[in-house]
Amino acid sequence: MLSKMEKSRRSAKADSGSSTEPDVTIGIVVGAFGISGEVKVRVETDFPERFERLQEVWLKPRGLEGRMVKVERSRLTARGAVVKIEGCDDRDSAEQLRDAEFRISRVERMELEQGRYYVSDIVGLQVYTTAGEYIGSITDVLQYPANDVYETERGLIPATKQVVKEIDLDKRRMIIEPLDGMFD
Repeated sequence: MLSKMEKSRRSAKADSGSSTEPDVTIGIVVGAFGISGEVKVRVETDFPERFERLQEVWLKPRGLEGRMVKVERSRLTARGAVVKIEGCDDRDSAEQLRDAEFRISRVERMELEQGRYYVSDIVGLQVYTTAGEYIGSITDVLQYPANDVYETERGLIPATKQVVKEIDLDKRRMIIEPLDGMFD
């Protein structure tokens, strides 16, 4: 039941806004790199290799309108990615992009193998027990080394095969078999 991210590593909570602009964050500009307009990007995806073939991306500066931009070049580094955006040709221009988000649309996400889900697809699912009791909706996905944990209004649900019996993204619901005392 491992959840994959193409969202923020700091918060797995889903965006509640419904707009036509891309809403999946894959990176955040952390500053300028050099003097030729390149930016350092903190990678916010479990698929950093997408930066190596990035040709264009939605750029959403903090507090401003987003826009599609062409990527002249991009490379991965030990600390993230370095990206050169068309029209950003000096250090001052690059520095103005600090905190801007690189976004893609949901249809551009990488395809996952069966049984794996994106955090943004899990958040908001309605949770029911195998006995039909409504538990609540998933409000967050907490990612731990052993397994993910789904947060609901009533409590935490370990994302294990022992507990999670069914995930139906089309019906936006999850069926669980609670462990003894899980919601007491």
